[in-house]
Amino acid sequence: MIAKTSSNISIIKQCELLSIPRSSWYYEPCLETEENLLLMKQIDRLHLEHPYYGVLRVQAELSTAEKPLNQKRVRRLMRKMGIEALYPKPNTSKPCKWNEQYPYLLRDIVINKPNQVWSMDITYIPLAKGFMYLCAIIDWHSRYLLSWTLSNTLTTDFCIEALREAIANCGTPEILNTDQGSQFTSDLFTEEVLKSGIRLSMDGKGRATDNVMIERFWRSIKYEKIYINVYENNIDLYLGIVEYVNFYNFERKHQSLEYLTPHALYGTEKKILTNAQLLTKRKKETKKEKIYSNNSNSFNLSIKKSTLAV
Repeated sequence: MIAKTSSNISIIKQCELLSIPRSSWYYEPCLETEENLLLMKQIDRLHLEHPYYGVLRVQAELSTAEKPLNQKRVRRLMRKMGIEALYPKPNTSKPCKWNEQYPYLLRDIVINKPNQVWSMDITYIPLAKGFMYLCAIIDWHSRYLLSWTLSNTLTTDFCIEALREAIANCGTPEILNTDQGSQFTSDLFTEEVLKSGIRLSMDGKGRATDNVMIERFWRSIKYEKIYINVYENNIDLYLGIVEYVNFYNFERKHQSLEYLTPHALYGTEKKILTNAQLLTKRKKETKKEKIYSNNSNSFNLSIKKSTLAV
């Protein structure tokens, strides 16, 4: 909108024409400190162990005599991470004024085949210096992870991207279950779901057990991959998730599935490239680039067009 290198109109004049203050043009957002990033990792671990802990209990659990934590600081970081305590809230039946709410459709139904029900959610992923958000879709019956996307912002676009990819690779389910987050209740997302002929189901507020399959996957990937590796940047994180999803779908046997892999129960032939295979493929390709969507800041690793089924 504002041309920084324009020789005809100065920055001051351009700001005046657009009716915006110069301070908005020169402003650069402050990044979180190393101390806050470490605290966010601790909050994320604690939330996985005790999802019913609110701000006060998180503050009490992580505070020490040497380093007491401020309640406002903990609340701000939890909001930034999209984390809140899971508990029944007052007036939960009151619908949102702006977005349509959908009922929970999975109560008392028997889920006994692939593509009957998909489960979808977003979680916070820590990096060495920063963080990302991971959106994923899992098949409820087989626990097979169908698709996932990464983004540095909590927008709707990367959720739609994950849904389109899952449909392109695996067809459509009868029901898609999500929580009541603003990304999933937005008109853009709900229209994308309904036009595909999918029935939309939403958890009750504060009821993580309504979407238990994807919540269990978050615990698995964080404790088995994310927390034991320090990822320096988005590409390292992307490759690490590719490697883990491949292991999870094709090699990791589940006790609840009578020690079958999700792939064996789901029956797909599509396999995600391993980390080593991906790195080899990248070396052979001449065109390597990171793509950041102009709308959602979602991150993908592009190696021409024929890359990964994730």
